[in-house]
Amino acid sequence: MKNKTLTFYTLLVLLIVTQSIFSQTKKDSVSLTKRLVLTTSSIAGLSTAGFVGLHELWYKDYQTSTFHFFNDSKSWMQMDKIGHFYTANKLSLAFSSAYEWCGISPEKSAIIGASLGLGFQTTLEVMDGYSSEWGFSWSDMAANTIGSLSFLSQQLIWQEEKIILKFSYHSTKYAAIRPSVLGNTFSERFLKDYNGQTYWLSYSPHDFIEEIPSWLCVSLGYSIDAKLVGDTDFYTDPTTNNNYTASRQYLLSLDIDFSKLPIKRPLLKKIIKQFNYLKIPFPALIMQNGGGSFRGIYF
Repeated sequence: MKNKTLTFYTLLVLLIVTQSIFSQTKKDSVSLTKRLVLTTSSIAGLSTAGFVGLHELWYKDYQTSTFHFFNDSKSWMQMDKIGHFYTANKLSLAFSSAYEWCGISPEKSAIIGASLGLGFQTTLEVMDGYSSEWGFSWSDMAANTIGSLSFLSQQLIWQEEKIILKFSYHSTKYAAIRPSVLGNTFSERFLKDYNGQTYWLSYSPHDFIEEIPSWLCVSLGYSIDAKLVGDTDFYTDPTTNNNYTASRQYLLSLDIDFSKLPIKRPLLKKIIKQFNYLKIPFPALIMQNGGGSFRGIYF
């Protein structure tokens, strides 16, 4: 498990906040040239701070090595790969929105955003390649690339994201069994306990059934259960001798596209739109181990 995820999401949140501030500025208050300078310098500063912080938090405690590769494609039932996919997509969106605010066309902004999103993730993989603890992962790079392309392709084809990536989290009992791996505190578990994380694809059937509101979405989710070790599906708790067998979970739920809500005030609409990064709690159908179950409210 790569604890560097903490830095991924920290920088992502900073970019989202920056994007929100940019989008709230009136068009006539800042010239396009000043916007471009402000945006580029802010992104450069945030990226530099992220890389420096990443080195101080994780890399400095491990020896450097010659550049090498590391195959972790089968770890954690690919939950970490989906995390890379999600992060690259959202970074691309944040970068693109910032440059669109600068007056650059939506198409060019999308290309710039996807390039920067992928470039940031690639830099992290190269840093991994020189760390004795990790290594350059081709599966991570594939997930990063697909994540950025998933954003770019939708912008170029539809000029919007019709298929929205979302994230949700709920606490599980498994972190207490292996706190050193899955986290001790809530913030650590939020980032490290994959059992509590769910990634979603949300889409509105409004394109096919006009009577359905454009903001109402159907969501397909993916998560895992009882996964306590990255490279094996079985674990025996040495304290209780309880056995755990990991399994995949596939979910079906409803969701809201906050960007499509009929909000008239531009500022409020832009603020509400930021919630599209997260899946809101809703009832869900869960398919697992060949069977199904229903959860009244799924976080």
